[in-house]
Amino acid sequence: MRWIKYILIYILALTVFSAFAQKDRKYIRQGNKEFEKADFENSEVSYRKAVDLEEKKTHEPAFNVGDALYKQEKYEDAINQFNSIADLEISKEAKAKIYHNLGNSLLQSNKYKESIEAYKNALRNIPGDMETKYNLAYAQKKLEEQEQQQNQNQDQNQESQDKQDKQDQDKKKDKQDQNKDENQEKDQQQQISKEDAERILQALANDEKDTQKKVKEQQAAAAKVKVEKEW
Repeated sequence: MRWIKYILIYILALTVFSAFAQKDRKYIRQGNKEFEKADFENSEVSYRKAVDLEEKKTHEPAFNVGDALYKQEKYEDAINQFNSIADLEISKEAKAKIYHNLGNSLLQSNKYKESIEAYKNALRNIPGDMETKYNLAYAQKKLEEQEQQQNQNQDQNQESQDKQDKQDQDKKKDKQDQNKDENQEKDQQQQISKEDAERILQALANDEKDTQKKVKEQQAAAAKVKVEKEW
């Protein structure tokens, strides 16, 4: 992508600038050679040695450490490195370069809001830097896309939640209807059982009446036979 090309050219150009500025330092020169060979891990080690050996602390070796970290895709470490030198009392040009590369590191970490602010800080120091302007526009575009995606995800999550809530409500209603049907059926069963019991009792009462009637008829017949025999 075009914006990546801009970022890489800017970093390499800054490294060359640093090499010329610190050509009398052994570890800076060594780190630059390793950097040019894409041996970024060893170039980081060399640049850190240069930082440790500095009599007067400057931003250049530390800046190169940030470049080496960026090339290793250690973006969080690069962010911390560039932030550590961003507030030094240095020239506007140097400060703009630091903020530019800080913006690049933040951009690669998908921290678009922070990268936008870093690019703006770079432009406050060097307003006419076209690479920084381009990267700022790109970061703003990525932030817009990110926010749109987040809103879309929120809408989808809300839709899914609404659907789930409706399913839960339907299940609850079905359960309530089922319990209602079961209770009605139980009531009907209880009612039928009561009616059956009443019929049984009525039948027993009828049987008792028939039995008593038969007993009386038998007693009457016996009495009649006895009388006739006496006659």
